Amino acid sequence: MRRLRRYLDELGLPLDGLDLHSLRRSYATHLLEDGWDPRFVQYQMGHEHASTTGIYQFVSDDFRNSTLRAALDRTMDEVLGVQMRGQW
Repeated sequence: MRRLRRYLDELGLPLDGLDLHSLRRSYATHLLEDGWDPRFVQYQMGHEHASTTGIYQFVSDDFRNSTLRAALDRTMDEVLGVQMRGQW
């Protein structure tokens, strides 16, 4: 913790806005947003239960929207076929 505070001070960053827990949460969230398997993230975080890792699945609105759009597009492709999708 002292090393992180020293780095923040040297970079001129505020000491109260960033801590090791924030970096840990950011790491887990970015892994999930980039499509890593939640079980891998659970292992990386050292969590015994998946529900503990689940708190990191509160991701950005942009990620949620793009994930939902991709799922809807896949569903429509399956239902209508790729050729017909552009006609609707």
